[in-house]
Amino acid sequence: MNLREGIIITTQEQIATAKLNIIDGNTALGIEFGSTRIKAVLIGADFTPIASGSYEWENQLVDGVWTYSLDEIWKGLRQSYRKMAAEVFELYGENLVTIGSIGFSAMMHGYLAFDQEDNLLVPFRTWRNSMTGEAEEKLTAAFQYNIPQRWSIAHLYQAILNQEAHLAKLDFFTTLAGYIHWQLTGEKVLGIGDASGMFPIDSKTKNFAQDKVAIFEKLAAEAGFSKKLNDLLPKVLVAGVDAGHLTEEGAYLLDPTGTLQAGIPLCPPEGDAGTGMVATNSVAQRTGNVSAGTSAFAMIVLEEEMQNVHPEIDLVTTPAGDLVAMVHTNNCSSEINSWVKLFKEFLDSLGLEVSMDKLYTTLFNKALEGDPDCGGLMSFGYHSGENITGVNEGRPLFVRTPEGKFDLANFMRMHLSSAFGAMRIGMEILKTEHIKIDKLVGHGGIFKTPEVGQRILAAAMEAPVTVMETAGEGGAWGIAILAAYLKNAQQDLESFLQQQVFAESAGVTITPTEADLAGYTTFVKRYETALPIEKKAIDYLK
Repeated sequence: MNLREGIIITTQEQIATAKLNIIDGNTALGIEFGSTRIKAVLIGADFTPIASGSYEWENQLVDGVWTYSLDEIWKGLRQSYRKMAAEVFELYGENLVTIGSIGFSAMMHGYLAFDQEDNLLVPFRTWRNSMTGEAEEKLTAAFQYNIPQRWSIAHLYQAILNQEAHLAKLDFFTTLAGYIHWQLTGEKVLGIGDASGMFPIDSKTKNFAQDKVAIFEKLAAEAGFSKKLNDLLPKVLVAGVDAGHLTEEGAYLLDPTGTLQAGIPLCPPEGDAGTGMVATNSVAQRTGNVSAGTSAFAMIVLEEEMQNVHPEIDLVTTPAGDLVAMVHTNNCSSEINSWVKLFKEFLDSLGLEVSMDKLYTTLFNKALEGDPDCGGLMSFGYHSGENITGVNEGRPLFVRTPEGKFDLANFMRMHLSSAFGAMRIGMEILKTEHIKIDKLVGHGGIFKTPEVGQRILAAAMEAPVTVMETAGEGGAWGIAILAAYLKNAQQDLESFLQQQVFAESAGVTITPTEADLAGYTTFVKRYETALPIEKKAIDYLK
């Protein structure tokens, strides 16, 4: 048995089948740029992963802006691809010469702005920045549609309000996935799910909402900006549409060895929200998924538009263009990772060799021994601002009363519970819109240890949560599925996923116990009550 990056090849027959898929080009490759890891997943004709590679990276706070450099973007892309291709050769004895189809996805939102010569005008402004408060307020009021600070249009409008010099040269702006796709194909396009995090979408026309484009251009003109918004935005495409082909230059960018051939078709580049929906079979109405990593979001596919504008709730779309309510939190697992690294440093200091996988598994399982209300302990894992709770900056904070039950089990349960605290507050808002959910699926690294994260999320969401075997593969597998969908687009996306990809994948479902529900309710009330402590930490800890 071979076990790498979550990929399990168990029989000689599976190895032989995978090898034939590679030789025949009956494969699909998905590469997703997450906030801490770039991951490449190659799947075969049965949609099962057959090889993968990854690259760890971190955003940097440069001159007050959360960013990634272009050099790091391309280095990470090449290394994740190289590791995946090396695994193909090691496991199957074949060089990766061609691929059936390719897809790229990345963190949604943010701002990558270019001039006519394709030069980057300002450093990449990621979703993590909280610098567009004035734009958020004015656009939400003008559109009567929630425009969060991280949306691309909020970044553009704030730059206009600030009269930034780069706007005179602005010719095009896009997201990270859109940028990578453009460089590899020459096509300035974007999948509709990712596009819906740039600017509001008209779900009927499957395009940017032109009534809001007109409103924006009027506002921008009043601030001295006269360029036409449609000329600056990428073209919107739905899932299953041919989004261009890998150019000779693009093939070299991806594989500098020259082994990979040009001409491979690409699917529309998507955002991590859309790939999460695909990876969890959650594109149908009244289904939802929770993606949990450095950030976290719950996506609920709506039956109809919401009646009210809620600044805590994003409205985006599935990769097919159906309306989705998104409860997005900027913070989830970062503080957990920080504490695990501290425990690892302690073990290393004692000369004890414990792998990170074993350490995570041990600490997560310990959380199940904790009290449902976390023994009175409280934390805010805010490494950056949090819109839902009205916190503008990050101050990771752990606080307790002297009588709190301070032990390792409660300490770990507290951090896991806190990771979903802001999301629970957002879900309370959705309840006021009477939105119904038939199925909720969890995915992301926090669910790799069986039961633990899933059980706490079920209590936080007050609903059964299903985790599939592909939970650890996450969005890279999801965008690989969207790439494979290019050859199956005669079916609608919902039917394709249900009948072909997930026909035999039931997953494991956990229903929250009464004790867990009551305990988490107590915890989240304490969480809300303690929020002023977090806000004061910003004032007094500079």
